Amino acid sequence: MENEKKPRFKNFTQGYTFKIFMLISLVLLLLIPLTMIRGLINDRNHTARFAEADIMEAWGSELIAAGPAITIPGIRTEEVRTITERDGERIETARRPFTLVIMPQKLDIGANFTTEIRKRGIFSVPLFSGDLSFSGTFNPAQAIASLLSNEEIFLNQAELIIVLSSQKGIRRIDRAAWNGNDLFFQPGNQGLNFARMITGPTLDRRTYNSNLSGSGSGMHAALPDFGNTESSFDIVIAMQGGQLVSFLPVGQDTHAAVSTDWPSPSFQGSFLPGSSTITDSGFDAVWDISYLSRDIPLFWKTDSGPDSRDYSSSFFGVNFFRAIDTYSLNTRAVKYAILFIIIPFLTLFLLEVSAKKRIHPVPYLLSGIANVIFYLLLLSLSEQMQFYLAYLIAGVAVVILLTLYSRSLLPSWNRSWYMGLVVLLSYTLLYAVLNAESYALLIGSIGTFVVVALVMFVTRKLNWYGTEGDNGF
Repeated sequence: MENEKKPRFKNFTQGYTFKIFMLISLVLLLLIPLTMIRGLINDRNHTARFAEADIMEAWGSELIAAGPAITIPGIRTEEVRTITERDGERIETARRPFTLVIMPQKLDIGANFTTEIRKRGIFSVPLFSGDLSFSGTFNPAQAIASLLSNEEIFLNQAELIIVLSSQKGIRRIDRAAWNGNDLFFQPGNQGLNFARMITGPTLDRRTYNSNLSGSGSGMHAALPDFGNTESSFDIVIAMQGGQLVSFLPVGQDTHAAVSTDWPSPSFQGSFLPGSSTITDSGFDAVWDISYLSRDIPLFWKTDSGPDSRDYSSSFFGVNFFRAIDTYSLNTRAVKYAILFIIIPFLTLFLLEVSAKKRIHPVPYLLSGIANVIFYLLLLSLSEQMQFYLAYLIAGVAVVILLTLYSRSLLPSWNRSWYMGLVVLLSYTLLYAVLNAESYALLIGSIGTFVVVALVMFVTRKLNWYGTEGDNGF
């Protein structure tokens, strides 16, 4: 009985069904190093982001601006009634401070920047420098008319305030005029708090969760001659920063024009530009935003305590987007890795069947490891050179390696070159998927269907119970 079981077990282990289960096990085993490589990509990505943040911190960080706005201190006189058992009802007069905040009637924002790439080691970040201008008019008549009879404001203590994400980005003030007269700006935003902002890699509403005004970034100037009449302002600031330009449309009518030599902008935020021109030499974008399309009032009053107003949902701007993000492309490549490990396995299996020569599981494992190393090569090379060149070098290296290794396993070149051809086609398909972001799913699904259909066609007559004497179709 034992003698009968041994041949039966031997026949099963030599059959193609057993080989398929073995290959599935090897594929699952190779998921472990692929997971480790994906973790390595994430680590390198975080390292790159920290390096970029350090470069921008020294240069001026992202440019996020809100304003200008006028703040006028005031006093509110109130009667406070108190009742005690000893004195009965008492009426006292309380004077409570408040601030009247007024937004521009017309606001024109202009940004004209030139860009450059700064590096730290192998990591780089796009930086910009140039002129940032604010011009327009204020008409405080409606805001002053809204004051109650018990409210009094001090027009001679009015201040013009511009809130910025970082003080470091200010290089100098080229022009600062109020009704034709010079303004003298000082650092700090005087605690003006009407937007919650932080700097981050992209302009996203989720990033505005930290109170910028708590850091006091910005600048302010006294307006001793401010009165209840329409006034004009014209301010030009030499600024520098990195990656992001973002503004808050505080004017009753806000017009913004951004012009740079960066060829790949990513417009983000609550408002897209009404018109834009993008060329290889740069872009120009224009926004026209009415106060009716956002929730920022034209004026309001704040008490002496912290103001809970948050209008950060109305930010708009542009990110200096890099068309080829090395780490995102590497991450996407690893996501498809399982498919491109299975394809060489199936190719080697079909070559084994057609050549009628059994191949040990170890060569399968080694060919799978070679495909895993492709993603490690791609990551390391793409940090040193352009992604397409890194992909070409890594792909050609693995194709040559697997072709030569297949030749050592098979009796002649007649079948060995098929391995190189299949791996070459699979890497070509992967590159197409990586560069066709909008059609990646379509290309990937069609490619997978074709591979499965081809395998089904080739193996349609295969004897899956094949033994040493029956290895053919």
